[in-house]
Amino acid sequence: MNQFGGEWTQRKLGILKNYLDAYTTALKNQPFGLLYIDAFAGSGEIRLGTDDPDRQDRHKFIDGSIKIARNIQDKPFVKLIFIDKEPQNCTKLEELKSENPDRSICIVRDDANHSLKNLKMDWRKWRGVLFLDPFGAQVDWDTLEAIAEYKALDTWILFPTSAIVRMLPQSKVPGDISEQWSSRLTRVYGNESWRNLYTVSLQKELFSDPADKPKLERKRGVEGLIKIYKDQLKELFETRFLDQSIALRNTRNSPLYEFMFCVGSDKPAAIETAKRIAEHLLKL
Repeated sequence: MNQFGGEWTQRKLGILKNYLDAYTTALKNQPFGLLYIDAFAGSGEIRLGTDDPDRQDRHKFIDGSIKIARNIQDKPFVKLIFIDKEPQNCTKLEELKSENPDRSICIVRDDANHSLKNLKMDWRKWRGVLFLDPFGAQVDWDTLEAIAEYKALDTWILFPTSAIVRMLPQSKVPGDISEQWSSRLTRVYGNESWRNLYTVSLQKELFSDPADKPKLERKRGVEGLIKIYKDQLKELFETRFLDQSIALRNTRNSPLYEFMFCVGSDKPAAIETAKRIAEHLLKL
């Protein structure tokens, strides 16, 4: 059983469901086989939690993203690929597969980055939707580069704002960041662009040596983290990247994730349609 948050979880799943409905309807008469990939699939069921003791629904159970994709009716996905590296989750996914013998469901027990970079599909014949919903900073930039190159997968990305913030030193001095987190951030962003959060401090200590070099310190907050990542995505996906995104927050209004969208196809008509639908859903 996967336990996530509360209303923010329902919001992201609501957006995903509405997009999958619209996507499969739009491609209903197209010759492509339709594919859905869930890169951090979980077990298929979510127990919602809340930090509000007065809420009576704090143990409400809802379908996760994989069951939402499975239940799409208008033009069902021809193939569903569920990726998860946790054995207990894969056991649950196999049970789900056995309950749906008429569906082409592939369970992959593997690291999502490895699987996504090694998809063996004839992209001339397939189009699909990819849902990247990591538990933390688990999506490597070279994975996104591979996805962009496929030119076939509309991709919903949950950028782990909260997890990234926790990696940064509380001192706001870049030199205080550990080597482990520095390496992890570089893998997430694809380069050291995340260091642009830091700017030269113009303030000097009263009795400091004039020859001392100005210090670097963090001047940009959460918005800066997100903007740098979005700038990277825009450079990678170009016109296929949607500028509009939303922050998913907990009950204390702290940002947990930023929900972003990139189009798979590089055809102008497909880009326009997909971005229009996604932007509409993000504004609801």
